[in-house]
Amino acid sequence: MNGWIILDKDSGLFSRTAGARVARMFAEKKFGHIGTLDPMATGVLPIALGAATKMIPFIEDAHAPVKEYLFSLQFGFETDTLDITGNETGRDNVIPDEDAVRAAVASMHGDIMQTPPAYCAVHVAGRRAYEIARTGKIPEIAPRPVHIFDLAYTGRRGPSWHFKVRCSRGTYVRAIARDIAHAAGAVATVDMIRRTTSGGFDLKNAVTLDFLENLFNNGGDIGKYLMSADYGLGDIPVCCLDDKSAALYINGGFVETAGANGLRRVYNAGNFIGMGTVADGILRPKRTL
Repeated sequence: MNGWIILDKDSGLFSRTAGARVARMFAEKKFGHIGTLDPMATGVLPIALGAATKMIPFIEDAHAPVKEYLFSLQFGFETDTLDITGNETGRDNVIPDEDAVRAAVASMHGDIMQTPPAYCAVHVAGRRAYEIARTGKIPEIAPRPVHIFDLAYTGRRGPSWHFKVRCSRGTYVRAIARDIAHAAGAVATVDMIRRTTSGGFDLKNAVTLDFLENLFNNGGDIGKYLMSADYGLGDIPVCCLDDKSAALYINGGFVETAGANGLRRVYNAGNFIGMGTVADGILRPKRTL
């Protein structure tokens, strides 16, 4: 089985665990996913099965700038993980006014430097930051550049303040919430994260794990929810090969072609056979299926 399942991940589930459960239903040992979601977070988690895993780098490069999240936070306390699954580390009971929050949001657009949370997968001196944090130590994580395309405060519902953000890959929503609170003269903890877009995949085509497993367990056709291996590569130009050229290409050969230099999706008789790059009229294979 080669292709993509666009999962709407439930809260409380590790991304890797979700991927393994999807792969098991399709009897596929090889799988991967785009963009790890925190266990407490929900939303879009694209799962690649089989040869579709070869397309992950191309999709990440093609759509690297765009991830979109809805999130909410509660002011007045902070935890070690910066979300409600963590242990409380500080409480000031300060609730800023909406003008202060809007001013904080307005200051966080464009290129900014962000310090990832202590509980994250960033490497620090050869170890994951979360491994260090679990020992009770604070990992020294250097700030890194990220880009905020859009950040908006969308209102209050009960104790929760809601936001929407479009950001670059590598941006931590928990850190955005922390920095909004600090800029508004307070502390805060995230109580909801929901990813709505990731790497060209969005919620409109997503299915939940419970739905898939119920369908599978009752003999239903889960295959109709499997997107093709080239799904998500739609912005990359196409190169179509005849049978002879396709055979050469699949075996690592170079093929003469026309068009501008750059990356290509490569097809033969309507079938996706891999990714290549054109330079000076020559198509060279990068990944073949």
